[in-house]
Amino acid sequence: QSRLVESGGGLVQPGGSLRLSCSTSQFSLHTYAIGWFRQVPGKEREGVSCLTIPNKEKYYADFGEGRYTISRDADKSAVYLQMTGLKIEDTAVYYCAAAVAPIYPCLSEGGYDYWGQGTQVTVSS
Repeated sequence: QSRLVESGGGLVQPGGSLRLSCSTSQFSLHTYAIGWFRQVPGKEREGVSCLTIPNKEKYYADFGEGRYTISRDADKSAVYLQMTGLKIEDTAVYYCAAAVAPIYPCLSEGGYDYWGQGTQVTVSS
C-alpha cells in the first residue's frame, strides 16, 4: 500500500519546467531519507535524485545534474523535485520513496520503506 503521494506531473514542452511534490498524511517526512526515481515502460526504474539523513546530502543522476533540484519543506512535511530544461527523454513516471534509515547509495531503490504510486511526466512538443 502506497503511503506517499506524488503530484505535479503533466505535459510540458521541451525546455519547460515542472515541480513534483511528495507528501504523506501518515507520518512526518522531514526525518526520512527521500529518493526520486523514474521509470519508462520496458525499462528498469532508475534513480533521479535523493536526499540523505542525517547529513542532508543531495545526490543527482548524471542526466539531472544542473537541471534538477531536490528540496525539503519540513513545515509542510513535503519533498520537492524541481525540474528545469526538460527533455523528451525525461518522459517517465516519477516516484518518490522514503526510508527510515540512512541509505547509501541513495540513488539505488533498495532499502526504501515507502513508495508513492507515481506521477506521469510527459515532455513533448
